[in-house]
Amino acid sequence: MKTIKKGIFFAAIISIGVAVGFVISARTNFSNNVQAVQSDKPGVFVDNGFETAVQRVASRVGKAVVSISVEATEKIPTRSFGFGLSPFEQFGEDEFMKKFFEDFFGEIPEREFKQKGLGSGVIIDEEGHILTNEHVIKNADKIIVSLSDGRESEAQVKGADPRSDLAIIKINEKNLPVAELGDSDEIKTGQWVVAIGNPFGAYLNSTEPTVTVGVVSALHRTLGMGLRRESDYTDLIQTDAAINPGNSGGPLVNLKGEVVGINAAIFSTSGGYQGIGFAIPINVAKRIISNLIEGKKIAYGWLGVTVQNLDDDLAAKFSVDSTKGALVAKVLEDSPAGKAGLKEGDVIIEFENEAVDNIQGLIRKVGRTQVGKKINLKVVRNKKTINVRVTLGERPDMTDLQGKPQTEEEKSTVSWRGIVVTDITPQIAKFYDLKDTEGVVIVNIERNTSASEALLSKGDVIYAIEHKKISNVKEFEKIIKSIDKKSSALVHTSKGYTIVNAEQD
Repeated sequence: MKTIKKGIFFAAIISIGVAVGFVISARTNFSNNVQAVQSDKPGVFVDNGFETAVQRVASRVGKAVVSISVEATEKIPTRSFGFGLSPFEQFGEDEFMKKFFEDFFGEIPEREFKQKGLGSGVIIDEEGHILTNEHVIKNADKIIVSLSDGRESEAQVKGADPRSDLAIIKINEKNLPVAELGDSDEIKTGQWVVAIGNPFGAYLNSTEPTVTVGVVSALHRTLGMGLRRESDYTDLIQTDAAINPGNSGGPLVNLKGEVVGINAAIFSTSGGYQGIGFAIPINVAKRIISNLIEGKKIAYGWLGVTVQNLDDDLAAKFSVDSTKGALVAKVLEDSPAGKAGLKEGDVIIEFENEAVDNIQGLIRKVGRTQVGKKINLKVVRNKKTINVRVTLGERPDMTDLQGKPQTEEEKSTVSWRGIVVTDITPQIAKFYDLKDTEGVVIVNIERNTSASEALLSKGDVIYAIEHKKISNVKEFEKIIKSIDKKSSALVHTSKGYTIVNAEQD
């Protein structure tokens, strides 16, 4: 019995000793880990200590961050109709009513007003080149850059690219701090990042940039066209580091002190910060910086197709094994894809031997490929896999993608499964702002019908049903009569492909 008690006693002593040793070791390691160590390479820090690393990044990179004040001239219609506002303003964003009044009253006289804007930028070389957003300096009459040390200098635009929303401006100053550009392909979701900029700097009478900290929330985010004019945000870094108005153009930095992104946008329902910010990957900028500095136009590869993602129903209709790929909804006339023989209904599954998972992936691959290069597309067509060789063209400006003039056609309307369509006349085309000359346009969607469930809308143009092409209402009527009322139908519209279910009893 005594032997057992002695064994228990010694075991307890050993356990206590191990526990004390573990605590001492842990405290020692923690103490060591909070020491941020600067590496032999200037400006690169080992992130052993989070707080210290952030302080060092803010101190060094912050010196290369500038505040950008922009003055631009904007023309605004004169309020001269005796109502306190022009008749156009009564209708808000209703373009049809604005055009209606223009036909009767003519164009409203305009007055010029000076508008001011704020943004941020980052110095990328000792020659004074500053990387920022295109939307920060767009249409600027005068650009004033304020450095963190208090110096002010007028800047000149060297180059700007609306599609990537990036621009280079230049100041003539000496002894400039320079930020180091990193590799955005190496960043990972969950990685700590620091957003640096100068929001509200002019109002606070301070040129010292602000610092916010967060993590990379997601990669390859897409906002698409329309958020900000012709900018196409298709490969963004999402972060919860606070990005406020005025932060646009400032750098997103890793804990090594390397710029991995350029802050571009926030997602907000109130106009303020709500935990979701987006930055353009720095590798996107690195590919075009030299051309921007030289003032060259940035050329992007272009296929000339409208594509959409697949769901299970569409995958079954087009005989593909999964929902991965990009479904070709429309091939533009005289485009590279059209000349190469790509067809509507093709499903692109590979681009240059790389898998295409969705339309965002295809857009990234096409945009990053050199104009004029001949590339190979692997396509599923009519249950067969084929290869299509396409010579990429240069993406035209959006204003160049115009359709041919519309021709007068007989007016008529036809209803089918809750869809009411009519011919595309010049008047209808103007009303719905259509560029198409062939097809029929949806003018009404009846409630609680198959059409309403298919998420179709007024103004959508129908090109084909069950792969049968439609040029006008007469062809539409002929085709719908041949479709079994108890079967779903594949409908090709200006939005892409959709399935309209069988008629409801």
